[in-house]
Amino acid sequence: MIDVHCHFDMAQNPEKYISDNEKKKIVTIGMTNLPSHFQMGANHLKNFRHIRLALGLHPLKASEHPKEYSKFAEYLNQTSYIGEVGLDFSREGFSTKKTQIESFDYVLNCIKGQRKILSLHSRRAEKETLEMLLEKKIENAIFHWYSGSLSVLKRIIDSGFFFSINSAMLESEHGREIIKKIPKELMLTETDFPFIGQSNISLIYNHISILWEVSEIEVEELIDKNFKGLVSKIV
Repeated sequence: MIDVHCHFDMAQNPEKYISDNEKKKIVTIGMTNLPSHFQMGANHLKNFRHIRLALGLHPLKASEHPKEYSKFAEYLNQTSYIGEVGLDFSREGFSTKKTQIESFDYVLNCIKGQRKILSLHSRRAEKETLEMLLEKKIENAIFHWYSGSLSVLKRIIDSGFFFSINSAMLESEHGREIIKKIPKELMLTETDFPFIGQSNISLIYNHISILWEVSEIEVEELIDKNFKGLVSKIV
């Protein structure tokens, strides 16, 4: 199974969490909220086959970003995965909108022309996130937990970007409608642990199998193919 977006560094026992996933052969991409968090975790993961750590500048940590820029540049060559990055113009993040835009612009300039995969936060800023990606000609990106409009969803699909869906999206009519609209070849799966209680990759696979009217094994095979296809663009 594939989990392209979780925060295992926030687990009560991160070592147990990643060891359990390694034993289950769950490909797991761990996000970080700041480069200093990446710095603390990177050396612990070198011997794991299925576990990867992403380098992040989370938009809700924007006030801390300027002092972290140098570390982002320093660690950029240590991973192929960038996340969690993006924009958040919700009530929670709106006060730092200007800093967020500057920070996301910095991230995109750093990775422009490099072989990286981004995991994107875009809450209430889906249109702006997409436009910045297109402006910088970024190709390999995943919209994590997309919750925006169906019109912007179509633009993202037409641009060829991926989406990672989670069990929380199954609980709302809008979330289920979004999942229906995502083409099979652009779909990936995530837990967003620990932000979703009882997050369950198996539940997502089961929902997709019912939606697509195929077996869960076929869903696993397709998600695996999608992920490998995305990774093949950066190797």
